[in-house]
Amino acid sequence: MNKTITAVVSWVIALWAAKVFLSSIPYKFSGHPDTQHIFSTIGEWLKGFIGDAAGGLFSEYGAIVIGSAELVASVILLSPVVFWILNRINLAADRPYRAVAHALGGLIAAGIMAGAVFFHLVSPLGVEVLHEGKSDGGSLFYAALSILVLGLILFIINWLSFRAQS
Repeated sequence: MNKTITAVVSWVIALWAAKVFLSSIPYKFSGHPDTQHIFSTIGEWLKGFIGDAAGGLFSEYGAIVIGSAELVASVILLSPVVFWILNRINLAADRPYRAVAHALGGLIAAGIMAGAVFFHLVSPLGVEVLHEGKSDGGSLFYAALSILVLGLILFIINWLSFRAQS
């Protein structure tokens, strides 16, 4: 694939994933009722498989752990901007930072969202999250699925790009 096309596609995917992740951070870190519903539903379901203590820990701390992972993924996905600036002011070498960061960030994003898709499909949470009589229309599931697929694409195209440059 053309280097410019790879870069443009990578940035579109990276910005989408970072937007979804970063926009959910306030909900995950503030104990928002919707977030509590999601993680307690999964935690209660997990108690039947991994025990009361572990399921309870997921209910209590899952949002913070997942939110932290999403924050790390976003920083990695957006970090090429910093390397680009450093390169422009001659403080960093011209290396394939973008390809490496986007490959790693895509893999991390896909991994996080693989878990989300899994829990939507197999736990009582369901594809369409219902809370207090309101439905999300499946928006959380479809966002997770899109980042799972696009994260894998991001990893593959950047891994191939990096390998071609080496």
